[in-house]
Amino acid sequence: MKTIKLLVPIMCCFIALSSCQNSKANKSKTKSLSLTSVEHIEQKVDALLKQMTLEEKIGQMNQYSGFWDLTGPAPNSGNAAKKYEHLRKGYVGSMLNLRGVKNVRKIQKIAVEETRLGIPLIIGFDVIHGYETLSPIPLAESASWDLEAIKKSAEVAAEEAAAAGINWTFAPMVDISRDARWGRVMEGAGEDPYLASKIAIARVKGFQGSDLSQNNTIAACAKHFAAYGFAESGREYNTVDVGTSTLNNIVFPPFQATIEAGVRTFMNAFNELNGIPATGNTYLQRTILKDKWQFDGFVVSDWGSIEEMVAHGHAKDGKHAAQIAANAGSDMDMESYLYVNELAGLVKEGKVKEAYIDDAARRILRVKFELGLFDDPYKYCDEQREKEVIGQHAFHEASLDIAKKSIVLLKNENQLLPLKKQGQKIALIGALASDKTSSLGSWRIAAKDNTAVSVLEGMQAYTGNQLTYAKGADVSLGQTKFVDELNINTTDRSEFPQAIAVAKTADVVVMVLGEVGYQSGEARSRTDLGLPGVQQDLLEAIYKVNKNIVLVLNNGRPLVLNWHQEHLPAIVEAWQLGTQSGNAIAQVLYGDYNPSGKLPMSFPRAVGQVPIYYNYKNTGRPLIPIPNTVFWSHYQDVENTPLYPFGYGLSYTTFEYSALQAKVVSDKEVNVSVTLKNTGKFAGKEVVQLYIKDHYASVTRPVRELKGFELVSLKPNESKNITFTLSEKELGFYNNEGEFIVEPGDFSIFVGGDSNTTLQSKITL
Repeated sequence: MKTIKLLVPIMCCFIALSSCQNSKANKSKTKSLSLTSVEHIEQKVDALLKQMTLEEKIGQMNQYSGFWDLTGPAPNSGNAAKKYEHLRKGYVGSMLNLRGVKNVRKIQKIAVEETRLGIPLIIGFDVIHGYETLSPIPLAESASWDLEAIKKSAEVAAEEAAAAGINWTFAPMVDISRDARWGRVMEGAGEDPYLASKIAIARVKGFQGSDLSQNNTIAACAKHFAAYGFAESGREYNTVDVGTSTLNNIVFPPFQATIEAGVRTFMNAFNELNGIPATGNTYLQRTILKDKWQFDGFVVSDWGSIEEMVAHGHAKDGKHAAQIAANAGSDMDMESYLYVNELAGLVKEGKVKEAYIDDAARRILRVKFELGLFDDPYKYCDEQREKEVIGQHAFHEASLDIAKKSIVLLKNENQLLPLKKQGQKIALIGALASDKTSSLGSWRIAAKDNTAVSVLEGMQAYTGNQLTYAKGADVSLGQTKFVDELNINTTDRSEFPQAIAVAKTADVVVMVLGEVGYQSGEARSRTDLGLPGVQQDLLEAIYKVNKNIVLVLNNGRPLVLNWHQEHLPAIVEAWQLGTQSGNAIAQVLYGDYNPSGKLPMSFPRAVGQVPIYYNYKNTGRPLIPIPNTVFWSHYQDVENTPLYPFGYGLSYTTFEYSALQAKVVSDKEVNVSVTLKNTGKFAGKEVVQLYIKDHYASVTRPVRELKGFELVSLKPNESKNITFTLSEKELGFYNNEGEFIVEPGDFSIFVGGDSNTTLQSKITL
């Protein structure tokens, strides 16, 4: 009964709530009481807060990254020694970048056994698209439009991470972004708030499960609050300037959805909004999040973002920054050291209300109780479970499933795909085809390099054809590390001749080109959205000797693919698919899985169109050519439309939509039905998408808005009637005062396979 003994200082506070005698029977009784009721948790938090000093409360608001090698002695000098002393005093509430049961147990033991009150730590980690077994990057998963598969992916990530001692992830990222230059588009769900909201719910429920106290679930974190994805020029950490209509109708909905799903933490953003850094933004954190939306979890800053308010020009110095952030509602300081060093003095000076400290500590303690850490601070520290859980076969199967579903077929001229399984000479070309690390994508902190199944390995599993591989050219030169700038190959074409020779004799050439894994992600903004380095030159050189090319793209963002769409017969958007990448791609190329993915972001024709998105406003001079005049909204050198629109994706079969009907049931409800038929030769899945257009409103509305979708499986020649119900939630919008309203008027209803569908019906509310 070591756990009960260790927690005596805390449990004494709860003696009025439950008996805490050191026996097996009473331990079971205490545990049953601790997690069955919100009321019990609130009472326990109250009791604990009464025992805490001001410094201990502030300590709960302090988060440190791992600061010493836990296999060696404790630090005795420098900053690490100071952090260690804070840990022993109870002045640390959370740690991040700490993983592995032995390491977590050692740190947790200090917090529980050596501090006055024995309050356990919450252990955070960037579990973005998996822990050791990686699923596709989040943008790729979003292309599946398969909410159950996305939820399952988060469940797998949570179970593996929890087995390694982690109980909190800094995911999901729910930032809407319309700008492919921004590297972090790979971490989100794309450009649409409706789709992103559904995916956000799925991921939160996957991470947190139905009972957060279980040892295979972890607390989720909705980030980055707010508008981070609208950074000017797509440049990381840059300024954001958006209007209230965009904020309320585009930026906020996915965050609101996570609250509906029960998310327990939020992370604020690096950017400023309306001239105020998000970390110190009272409107965002107190007025909207905590007051209007009634969020009762806690808010953590992004890495060092409290201190960065000095660089923003919003705070005079670190002390002032701590004052601003605490008053604005930022509950936990990630690696600025400012709360632990400055807040006590600020409270005593009357510059920060102690009530704000109490509120922040309460929120953090509440989540710790919900995680069950007070019942057993070592519940995530089972070495046997760690060995048994991480990397298990079932997780690889789940990774393969979502990877196949994430692939988008962009072009398939003359049905070049699927490949024949026998009797062909196939040339496989590209450094990424044999790469076992890059396809893991960015945010792979816990995954081991060289563990992904390569495309070469995936295709070698099909033995009926003659497969020959040639690298052609490196994408990057030298080792690529998470913190390094990438050394992209822009000059070395020395291996072109070998690839050309292989291509000349092939029936089909499969070229795997794109970005290396760390070319997208945080701080990986780009101004050129073409194939990096010499890859385009390699592609054109191969095309001169063999035009029968299947281009397989590995990338973390939309790319500009005009030449490719014009010249190549087949293009497969395969993203960065994680651990089972090569198997997923091979199974799609050979037709064992019929691709069903749809784009969650528009692909531009030129970087100059960016930001580009389907749900744009009509303007007073619409984006439709006006005869005999130049005075309409357009470019002189490229058409307005994207190359591939939001929601676009082909299949090896074909689908036909018909019999669209929309019926007004009431002023706040519309029933929609459509018939879908598989008119091709393959069984397949189609994402049936419903869009609306509100023709006139008190605040102008987009030309189209996604308001429903359904993933439908059909056999050849099979038909199915699909129905949707549009409620006031889908028919309304937020005005500029943040009020949700539904207005009467004329609406068009569109249903089809992408955002450009022409099948429509009209209604009047």
